[in-house]
Amino acid sequence: MISAYIRNGCNVGKAYELFSVLAERNLVSYAAMITGFVKAGKFHMAEELYREAPHEFRDPACSNALINGYLKMGEVNEAMRVFENMAERDVVSWTAMVDGLCRDGRVAAARDLFDRIPERNVVSWSAMIDGYMGKGLFREGFCLFMDMRREGLVQVNSTTVTIMFKACGNCGRMPEGMQIHGLVSRMGFEFDNVLSNSVITMYCMLGCTDMADKVFCTVSNKDIVTWNSLISGYIHNNEVEAAFRVFERMPEKDLISWTAMIVGFTKSGRIENAIELFNMIFLDVIEPNVISYNSIINGFAQNGFGEEALSIYRKMQSEGHEPNHVTFLAVLSACTHAGLVEEGWNLFNTMKSRYGIEPEVDHYACIVDLLGRAGLLDEAIDLIRSMPFKPHSGVWGAILGASQNHLRLDLAKLAAQHITELEPKNATPYVVLSNLYSAAGKKIDGDLVRKTKNLKGIKKSPGCSWITMKDKVHLFLAGDQSHGNIKEIKATILTMDKEMQWLYHCGC
Repeated sequence: MISAYIRNGCNVGKAYELFSVLAERNLVSYAAMITGFVKAGKFHMAEELYREAPHEFRDPACSNALINGYLKMGEVNEAMRVFENMAERDVVSWTAMVDGLCRDGRVAAARDLFDRIPERNVVSWSAMIDGYMGKGLFREGFCLFMDMRREGLVQVNSTTVTIMFKACGNCGRMPEGMQIHGLVSRMGFEFDNVLSNSVITMYCMLGCTDMADKVFCTVSNKDIVTWNSLISGYIHNNEVEAAFRVFERMPEKDLISWTAMIVGFTKSGRIENAIELFNMIFLDVIEPNVISYNSIINGFAQNGFGEEALSIYRKMQSEGHEPNHVTFLAVLSACTHAGLVEEGWNLFNTMKSRYGIEPEVDHYACIVDLLGRAGLLDEAIDLIRSMPFKPHSGVWGAILGASQNHLRLDLAKLAAQHITELEPKNATPYVVLSNLYSAAGKKIDGDLVRKTKNLKGIKKSPGCSWITMKDKVHLFLAGDQSHGNIKEIKATILTMDKEMQWLYHCGC
C-alpha cells in the first residue's frame, strides 16, 4: 500500500501516515518509504528514517534507494558517503556508484571501484565502458569492451553495443565501428529499431551516408526515429537534397523532422525553402516549439536577414513561446549582422529584466560585436569591463575586427594581447596588427609583427566563402584549385579582368 501511494503521484504524506501506524515494519516497508522521500526530494527525512532503520534492514535495499536519490540530484559525494558506510553491498550498489562517478567525470575513481566489484553484471560493464566513451577515452573503453568479450562471464547486450556504436561515431572510428557491426550480426542480435537507429547514426557521424542508407533500407518496421536519424545524418554531412528526398517520403512527420529539415536549409543558405517549410508546419497541425523558432531565427541571422529574424522572434512571442538562451543568441546575432544597435541593446536588457535569463559570455560577445561594428568601440570596451566573468577570445576578436574597420590601433593592440594569451597559435591578431601598423604609416612595426608571427611558426588559415547557385552551394578556399568548374571560373575572371582594364583605359 505504501508503494502504491508513492507510485500514484508520489503522495509521500499519505504513505508516511500509513508507515507510521504499521505495527511491524520490515525491509520492504523501510525501503519503500525511503524511496518515497527520495522521489519527493525530502532527503533530510529519508536520511532520518534511514538512521532509524534497524541495521539488518539498511543494507543493501535502503542504502541503494538513498544512493540512487543522491546520484539523481548530482550529489555524488553524499552518495559515496552512504556507499562507504554500507556493511553489505550488492551489484546494484557498486554499479550505481560506478555510473555516478563516471557521470561526474571521475572516470579513474570509477575504474578503481569497478575493479573491486566482486561480481559484475552487464550493467556494470556497460556503465564503465560508457564512462570512458563519454570522456572521449575511446581506446580505454574499447579495450574494456574486448576484456568483457574475452572474460565471457557476462554476455554483451543491445545496450552495450549501442554504447559502442555511439562512441565509434562520436570519435570517428570507422574500422572499430564496422567491426562492432559485423560482431553484432555474427552474434545473432535481433536488429530492433533502437539498435538499427544507432547503426544509422554511427555511419552518418562517420560520413558514410551510403552505408547508413543501406541499413535504413533493411529496417522492416521503420519508426519515426529511424526516418529522423537518416534525415539528421544527411544534414550533418551537408547532403540537404538527399535529406529532403527522405523527408518527403516519410509517412508521418513530427516536430523533430520539420526542425531538422529547416536547419538543413538554413545551414546551406536556402532561406526561402526554410521559410516555406516553417510555414508548412502549421498546415501539418504541429505546433512549432522554441527549437523550431530558434532554427529559423538563426538561419535568418546567419544570412544577414536581421529584420526578418526579429519578425519571427515577435511571432514566437505572440504565440506564447518563451525565448531561451539560444533564442537570444540568434536574435542578437541577427541584430549584429543587420546593424540594429538599438534593437539589439534593448533585447540584451530584456533577457534578465523580463525573462530572468542571465546573459552568458556569448551574448556579451554579440553585443560587443554590435557596438564595435557601429563604431561605438569605447562603449564596447566599457561593456567588457562590466562583464561578470572573464571574456573569451570571441569577445576580443569582435573588438579586434572593429578596431581594424575603424582604424583604432590602440584598441587593436589591447585585443591582440588578450587573444594571443588565450590562443597562442591564432594568426589573426598578428595579421590585423601588421595591417593596421602599415595603414598608420608604421611599416617597421608592421614588419616586426609579421616576423614575430613567422618566428613562432604561426600560419594563417585560408579564407573561405560560399555562394548558392540554382539551389547548390559552392564553397571556395583561398588558394584552392579543387573546384569542379575551376577552368570555367578562371576563364570568367580573366574575361572580367580584361573588360575592366578596357573600361579603365577608355575612361568609362
